[in-house]
Amino acid sequence: METLQKILIVDDSEMNRALLADMLEGEYDILEAEDGLQAVEILRKQRSSIDIVLLDIVMPYMDGFGVLASMNENHWIEDIPVIMISSETSAAQVSRAYEMGVSDFITRPFNETIVRRRLNNTIILYANQKKLVGMVNDQIREKEQRSNLMIDVLSHIVEFRNGESGLHILHVRRMTDILLECLTRRTGQYHLSAADIALIGTASALHDIGKIAIDDKILNKPGKLTDEEFAIMKTHSAMGAQMLDALTVHKDDPLVRTAYQICRWHHERYDGRGYPDGLKGDEIPISAQVVALADVYDALTSERVYKKAFTHEKAVQMILNGECGAFNPLLLDCLKDASSRFVALKSQEEPEAGVDPMSYRELQASAKELLGKEETTASDRTLRLLDYERMKYSFFADLTEEIQFEYTISPNMLSFTPKGAKKLGLPEIIMDPAQDDTVQQIIGPGNWKALSELLRSTNPEEPRVEFLCKLNLPGESRWHRLIARSTWSMDSHPLFMGALGKLLDVHDTQVLLEELEQRASRDRLTGLLNRASGKEQIDSRLAQLEPGRHASLAFFDIDFFKQINDQFGHAIGDKALKFVADRLLHSTRGHDVCCRFGGDEFILYLEYAENIERIMARIFSSLSGNFGPGEVSVSMGVACTTVVPADYESLLHAADQALYAVKRSGKGKCLFYDESMADILSAPSTAIDEGDGIEK
Repeated sequence: METLQKILIVDDSEMNRALLADMLEGEYDILEAEDGLQAVEILRKQRSSIDIVLLDIVMPYMDGFGVLASMNENHWIEDIPVIMISSETSAAQVSRAYEMGVSDFITRPFNETIVRRRLNNTIILYANQKKLVGMVNDQIREKEQRSNLMIDVLSHIVEFRNGESGLHILHVRRMTDILLECLTRRTGQYHLSAADIALIGTASALHDIGKIAIDDKILNKPGKLTDEEFAIMKTHSAMGAQMLDALTVHKDDPLVRTAYQICRWHHERYDGRGYPDGLKGDEIPISAQVVALADVYDALTSERVYKKAFTHEKAVQMILNGECGAFNPLLLDCLKDASSRFVALKSQEEPEAGVDPMSYRELQASAKELLGKEETTASDRTLRLLDYERMKYSFFADLTEEIQFEYTISPNMLSFTPKGAKKLGLPEIIMDPAQDDTVQQIIGPGNWKALSELLRSTNPEEPRVEFLCKLNLPGESRWHRLIARSTWSMDSHPLFMGALGKLLDVHDTQVLLEELEQRASRDRLTGLLNRASGKEQIDSRLAQLEPGRHASLAFFDIDFFKQINDQFGHAIGDKALKFVADRLLHSTRGHDVCCRFGGDEFILYLEYAENIERIMARIFSSLSGNFGPGEVSVSMGVACTTVVPADYESLLHAADQALYAVKRSGKGKCLFYDESMADILSAPSTAIDEGDGIEK
């Protein structure tokens, strides 16, 4: 019987899991997880048998990005492809998912054909990639075996002359690997890849090659060396490096360069009192530092012609106490962490890295448990869940006075809940509503066009719209507020595909009038007062200005705003405008007047008793910052009642002249108007002294 490939579906919605399971049932063996934590646990136990993961983003306890982070941390993402299936379609979310290693991203609602095709393509791609990687690994392994054989022969010749155990080279090599693996877990300071670790481990076998040139009588002397003999013994590090440096063909090979560093500097000390060059700290290559520690540990725990072997505990204590040299504190921590592995290595009982897989009996028991819980088929469960969702939807719709609807472009269809259809006097489903006379009579052609344009202007990041209109219902005309959320089909470009929404009666005439008045006075994009309303409020405030108080008007715009629009598009330009508007509102008092003058120009009016320079400096500095796609800054001109007459037009003209002075001096500053700027708008362009920050 053919074994089915295994898929892990991770989604907190049982209905979503059921829909996917229905699509894939019979072709794949399916596992399900209700949240990220459960998914990680399943991956931890069964990762070797899982072929692909279908992952949602928004989930309780641990979201989809948390699962991806865990898969990256444990390197599971390298072997198990992930397809993210989610209704979260913002560019930032999609980009983050791909950066964390997902193979594909499918937006919800999903199409069965596309899910199957992408799933199959991803599995085939990973299978081919694994096959290719396996072939390359076999070739690399064959070459490494040949290279390692020659290195082992050469290093064992050195050990044979030295009278040491043949295991010393093997131990130093494995201990080097262990210490480097531990070091990379502790810090990213040394930027060591898996290839770097393998290279250093191989090169470590040549650390004592220089001993070939040392006389046997000194090399194998059982007693303590004299000062003269020790001086000769110390030359082996420089002589080994010299031998490698003298190579003509492979001198610049990475393996030879690394072996050179290890040969020459594995007797240097972290405190600078080693040999041959007296290097200190990280002047010593990390490869030589690690091999030095492995070499000392193995020498202490091995029998030599001049000493007995120390126990592991004694050897570690001597190293930590500084009795056998000075080492990098990070490496000493690694030595303590790796103690059990060092002991196992010395006793030839080192366990393989990683967690033991589940036994066959455990897997069988888990499978039986999962099967025992499945009392219905996936199709039955899906239908049950869909019926339940419809029941909930109908129940909540009946409890409200809302008219709930759904509109799609393809097919071009408008549908209402039964209660909503009855209230409007319309059928529940209307095909091609733009051409339906009854629909157009109720909503009106102008409102239909305005609503369509409003919906088409939405994007996945800002899909929600509100619209106030009068509906011509049977027997009466009533104001309604429409609230809708645009939706897009899977794989669609950011064009409007449909809407889910509701119509609410507006009963309170006063509330309606206030809302209409507010909408008429506000800039739709930023929520600030528009130009006309701003002027009206400022005129009124100036006319009522109390003695002892002064007024100030700031006129400012966004630096290089045209470049933002040209480079990123008007949607990003709108983001910059809203960013500055939000900063302005957060930096001012509730009774200050903030308005959008037009384009990227803004006006701020405030009244004060003193310290206007400090107040304006704080507000000005708050308007610049990072709004997502990049940095934004403003240029500002300020006019005060102490300089010009206290009327709107004069203040605005003076502030405009100060702003123009800023523009001619390089942008990004705030200047207060003075008489030297009186004719600047009509004067030829000349250099203006530049300054930093606020000037007066």
